[in-house]
Order: sequence, then C-alpha cells, then structure tokens
Amino acid sequence: MATFVPLISSGTVGPLGVLHLPRMWLKVSLEASGKLDSRYPGAGQGYDQMTIDALGLNRDAVLAFIKDSKPSYPQFEAWVKAQPGVKLDAASVEAHNASVLGYNHDDETRKGVLDASGIADDGSVLDAVRLNDLDSWQEFHADVLS
Repeated sequence: MATFVPLISSGTVGPLGVLHLPRMWLKVSLEASGKLDSRYPGAGQGYDQMTIDALGLNRDAVLAFIKDSKPSYPQFEAWVKAQPGVKLDAASVEAHNASVLGYNHDDETRKGVLDASGIADDGSVLDAVRLNDLDSWQEFHADVLS
C-alpha cells in the first residue's frame, strides 16, 4: 500500500483562517487510513498539539472524529466549529497563527533540513513552517520524483 508525505503546509489556512489545521487534518486522516508516511506523526506534540490546544479542542475527540468519520476538510471544520468551548474568535485565531509563524526549530534541525535540501544555512530560513515545507518537499522528491 502506498503511503504519502503530507504536502499541505502548516502555513495553509482553510475557511476558518486557522494555520496548520488543514495539515493536521491531512496527517491524521492519512494515519487513520494507514497511508501516512512513517516519518510523520498523525498528531504530534508540535504544531498539531499547539493547534488543538489553541482552539480548545479535546485531542482524543479530534482523533476519534477523523478516524471514525473520515471527514472531508470542510466537514472537519464544521465539526470543529460545533465543539463546545471552541476558541475561534479573531483574537484566539490571531494568537495561534502568530505562534505558528513565530516558531523556529532548533539549530540542529534547521541545519539538517537545509543541508538535505542543498540550501546554505545563511540565516535566511529560520522559521519552522518553511523548514517543514522544505523537508516534506525533499522527502517527496526523493521518494516519488527522483
């Protein structure tokens, strides 16, 4: 069975305007179907947990809904909106998005990703969103395109 590198960026938003939410949905959906590349967690402790916590969601409920219902992305967003106590007000979403955009990987991770991508570590790429994108694109290229 084929597995997939999740190519939706953490820098992508859906209609709710929440960064990383589409990528988290994709990763958890792929994992629930046994199709997530083994180098990726379905719902890890980084951006995934940040997103769950920022929105005031219950981790187990998110995972169970995606596993049991296999929702499309719009169906997932509708479910998120319907959760009791969900934090989708402008201030909460803006704070979460700022935390996603402001997160930087440690030096070792940054250097490893840039080296694997053939990019000089000149200080121009520091944020985890772009580093994660580069990492996923490099893995996809190596696995599928080369």
